Amino acid sequence: MKTMTIFVKEATTEKPIQSLEAVLAEVPEIERALVDVDDGEVKISYDENQISEEQIIQRIQVAGFHIV
Repeated sequence: MKTMTIFVKEATTEKPIQSLEAVLAEVPEIERALVDVDDGEVKISYDENQISEEQIIQRIQVAGFHIV
């Protein structure tokens, strides 16, 4: 299991955070995603043998979120 940290511009209010969590929950290779509402920090634990950081970032961006 590997952990990555990214910052998502929109992840500072309840609705976008719920949407982001729903997107990440649909990815079976992601075990856990924690969002810090203060600054949009997202910590994601995932199976690095099944999915890459680039693939996770791409899924987030396709869902309409912006990585900062």
